[in-house]
Amino acid sequence: MTRQTRLVTLSATFSAALGLAGCRSTPPSDSSGTAAQTPRRGGELLVSVRSEPRSFNRHAARDTTTSIVSTLTQATLIRLNQFSQAVEPGLAEGWTTADEGRRITMALRRDVVFSDGHPFTADDVVFSFQAAYDERSGSRLADSVKAGGKKLLVAATDPHTVVITFPQAFAPGLRILDPLPILPRHKLEPALKAGTITKAWGLDTPPSEIVGLGPFVLSQYIPGQRVVFARNPRYFGKAADGTALPYLDRLVLEIIPDQSAELLRLESGQLDMMTSEISPDAYAPLKRAADQGRVKLLDLGVSRNADGLWFNLKPGALAGDQRAAWLQSDELRRAISMAVDRKRFADTVFLGAAVPAYGPETPANKQWYWAGVPQTPHDPAGAKRLLASVGLTDRNGDGMLEDARGQPARFTLLTQKGRPNLERAAAVIRDELQKIGVLVDVVALEPAAVIDRFLNARYDAVYFNAEKSDMDPGTNPDFWFSSGSAHPWNLEQKTPATEWERRIDELMARQIASTEQTERKRLYDEVQKIFSEHMPIVYFAAPRIYVAHSARVINVTPAESRPQLLWRPDIVAVIH
Repeated sequence: MTRQTRLVTLSATFSAALGLAGCRSTPPSDSSGTAAQTPRRGGELLVSVRSEPRSFNRHAARDTTTSIVSTLTQATLIRLNQFSQAVEPGLAEGWTTADEGRRITMALRRDVVFSDGHPFTADDVVFSFQAAYDERSGSRLADSVKAGGKKLLVAATDPHTVVITFPQAFAPGLRILDPLPILPRHKLEPALKAGTITKAWGLDTPPSEIVGLGPFVLSQYIPGQRVVFARNPRYFGKAADGTALPYLDRLVLEIIPDQSAELLRLESGQLDMMTSEISPDAYAPLKRAADQGRVKLLDLGVSRNADGLWFNLKPGALAGDQRAAWLQSDELRRAISMAVDRKRFADTVFLGAAVPAYGPETPANKQWYWAGVPQTPHDPAGAKRLLASVGLTDRNGDGMLEDARGQPARFTLLTQKGRPNLERAAAVIRDELQKIGVLVDVVALEPAAVIDRFLNARYDAVYFNAEKSDMDPGTNPDFWFSSGSAHPWNLEQKTPATEWERRIDELMARQIASTEQTERKRLYDEVQKIFSEHMPIVYFAAPRIYVAHSARVINVTPAESRPQLLWRPDIVAVIH
């Protein structure tokens, strides 16, 4: 039996045994399925991350580790339950709506204090929105908390009441508030006044200066090694039985860029959990560890996000580069989609534990996936014809393509070092494109370097994560709108660079303003249709998501999106 067949067989058996294949309707009380373990206070959790945080300030960076730091140390008005997708109370214990949902009055929790003991009031909420909207600072969260590109009006009517008014009808409603941490006005107001809010709380900030309302406080940062957090004794959260949360006394983020090293530490008991899914080739050894009772292993079904390939489409970014005309063409991206055999891609990259992906949504997002998305056939000959239409032909008979100047059709593809799935994917793309005469130079970099090149438009192409933060497309304006800060192929455009992006902007503006679910779905189907025609990101396969954690970890509710096991860090506990 081949390695791939063995993996798929084990996967299917394990999923069936747990009853977790596909979508679950109810979460397990803990990932082992044993409700008998009652969480107790105390203990330490060792968690791995692949890269260092770029900041301790969520307004300054959107990388995964910075986001996790924010989740641990800060709190939000509401929380989006990543398993059920329901909106739950956070710092707002309740709310009422008026004016057809456009005006929301939120009652804030009383007797809540920041980690330094300073009282939390409605003024901190107003301040936090001001920080997000300050144009001088350029917050990474700005477009995430706007409705149709317009700011929300936020007013404090008394110390414990906030009124939020949407500038227009906004179908996703309160979900939009999930990413925004409520920050301490008493600590950060000088930075806001100076227009430097995104420069506050950099990595050189003393841990004692990082103040929040979250379950943990930062206690130590050792660059390149770890970020250490201690229990916040002033955290407002309580368990159903009244126990003060969090359960853990200490949580350590170990920085481990190499996934193989991560897995070895998890198997050996030197790590309790990872903040991302495991690669399919790690399934077999972890299954053995699970059979021995050392780890718990879960199959969460097909991912709602797929990694993707995109090119640098920013006008002028390739100024002086003779390749720009074909490198930024729709035809190149369509040709790549035709040239890569998605079955081979799934078998090689994910050992068969994946489904083909052709667009920005996968079948896992049942509510919003467009079933009519064109399924690009594997057609290398058709791909070569497309490339010939932009001037790339075999001019010297060596089997490789050249442009009109006789220069080879060649580009550099960046990806992240130490991520087997990404590195294997880039290699498959390279090999498949070589078959049609296109040369690809794969360069694997450390995560921070990839992100830096991407943010500063210093790249030809990237194969990386282009994840959307929520299943409702209306809460992902940073991805969809041309002005968005997570619009990967051309970030933060002042005006749409193309007619098709202008059309998507228009459709998404109507989509988020519609109160009719059927109309919202129709409009988003049209967005996906336009996306499939121009392919600003080329997708190949959506993997099954496997997660694993130490058997001593209890009281986790796994969710498909990252960090799958740590989106509710205050309730995670360990046996001790």
